[in-house]
Amino acid sequence: MSRAEPSRAGASRAGAAVRPGPSWTLGLFRSELLTTFRRWRTLALLGVLAAVPVLIGVAVRIETGDGSPAGGGGPAFLAQVTNNGLFLVFTALAATLPFFLPMAIGVVAGDAIAGEAGAGTLRYLLVAPAGRTRLLLTKYASVIVFCLVATLVVTVCALAVGALLFPLGDPTTISGTRIGLAEGLGRALLIALVVAASLTGVAALGLFVSTLTGSGIAAMATTVGLLITVQIVDQIPQLHAVQPYLFSHYWLSFADLMRDPVHWDDIVRNLGLQVLYAAVFGSAAWARFTTRDVTA
Repeated sequence: MSRAEPSRAGASRAGAAVRPGPSWTLGLFRSELLTTFRRWRTLALLGVLAAVPVLIGVAVRIETGDGSPAGGGGPAFLAQVTNNGLFLVFTALAATLPFFLPMAIGVVAGDAIAGEAGAGTLRYLLVAPAGRTRLLLTKYASVIVFCLVATLVVTVCALAVGALLFPLGDPTTISGTRIGLAEGLGRALLIALVVAASLTGVAALGLFVSTLTGSGIAAMATTVGLLITVQIVDQIPQLHAVQPYLFSHYWLSFADLMRDPVHWDDIVRNLGLQVLYAAVFGSAAWARFTTRDVTA
């Protein structure tokens, strides 16, 4: 028997002697959230996301200052922003979803495990009675919370800027019907939740990549690179056969929530696809992490 085997056996007996309960797990999750949201990198990413709706709103305000309508190009709903500031929420989400939001998620998810390994703190987390599965689930849950927070940052900033720069009233749906402002705000919240759920596949992919390397920078760069590659593939007409299976293909289906009645088909396809990606890459991350020889 090698020297490493007795030490591992001793560590296993020590870990078995302490069985962390739900309160311990909740404390681990709370600690992980605090660590994530205290990083300057995380705050910088949220700052960039908050700036996007501000820039869009100011640009539209300047362009339409002489009474001319907003240009037809650009993100969806852009032409309707001047008539109703609520549409700045949908415009900002449509502008950030293809790249800015998933890039931010990819950075946080890619750093989840690899960052700990690179900093030399991963093995100390595993010495504590966390268990690899519990630690991995905690990491993924914190990334999901970041998905929700990042999406809400864009939504709230867009709503505030839209209300400040443009009229805020009853919105007109894509179908041409008018709904009340309260219902419009409710649909905006629902759209934000759908957009956050649309990022769970990217989160699982980034977490899997994070288990493959001990370098946080390499994991983040790989995740963002894969994201860009998938976006490019999704735009090539000759690859239309594989595009419905890409996690980004149905991202903009949230616009169907602004129809009357709501068209759910593509939204359900999008959410189902995210569940599939989360299951596949989450399982791959678990298989890799639970068998990985952690030395840092």
